Amino acid sequence: MIPFGIHRRIPLIRRPFLQRDRALAENAALRARLDDMQSAPEAARATAKPHGDRTRDLKSAYTAQVERTASFVSTSEAMSTSIGGDFDYIGRVEVAVLLRHGLKPGDRVVDVGCGSGRLALPLSSVLTGPYSGFDVVGDLVDYARNLVQRPDWRFEAVDHIGIPEPDGCADVVCFFSVLTHLLHEQSYWYLEEARRVVKPGGTIVVSFLDFEDEEHWSTFAKLVADAKRPDHADPLSVFIGRGALRVWARHLDLEVVEMQGSDFAVADGLYLGQSLCVMRRPL
Repeated sequence: MIPFGIHRRIPLIRRPFLQRDRALAENAALRARLDDMQSAPEAARATAKPHGDRTRDLKSAYTAQVERTASFVSTSEAMSTSIGGDFDYIGRVEVAVLLRHGLKPGDRVVDVGCGSGRLALPLSSVLTGPYSGFDVVGDLVDYARNLVQRPDWRFEAVDHIGIPEPDGCADVVCFFSVLTHLLHEQSYWYLEEARRVVKPGGTIVVSFLDFEDEEHWSTFAKLVADAKRPDHADPLSVFIGRGALRVWARHLDLEVVEMQGSDFAVADGLYLGQSLCVMRRPL
């Protein structure tokens, strides 16, 4: 989050495309408010103290982040900004990514790091098949369930790495801005789980912060500056090299079918802002 966001779903990198002017303006206003929060007196920021080991405690740091955000803004704003902002726009982009890679109405989708329903909400008008959304923050999961209003869909809070679904059940498993907040070992562990859960021929979608993408360097520089702050308590944010994803895919017997940078249009005028890796389990 820069500076906020569960899974910060690290601020999806901003780009100067005309189609995004409105979303950019809204995000700028939110960012200014969050900057004010960061400069608030220490007494008002007492809850920003670190909660255990950010590199391994996946739940408490993210939960504290959401609770802290909710103490400054309305519930709906907190649920949006806590996962990186641009809620409606990025949700549409994420659906476009899945459609680009063959999502069909009756498919079964597993959304790891579902947050407050940014993907699930627009997906609900496209997907008639089963959906499972998992996140470590219960408040986000509850909000997503109430927002989407699909009683046939599953929204569940989890406490650990793992996908609580049976083997070979899903057509799509997606990780939008999730591996951006995990150690590499944890990311690989999640991809092992995704390979187990996805059907032969099924798709695994990963967005990531990319050392090879020049657009992402300012984000990395910001993370370095944040790491030097003595009161730094934001959840972990991690970059991944494209080569690492290819190595992981090879060891997991997955085919990399697409690797794109942040400037790639996943559909007409729609840009994710993070880099994208799409893998497929062989038939």
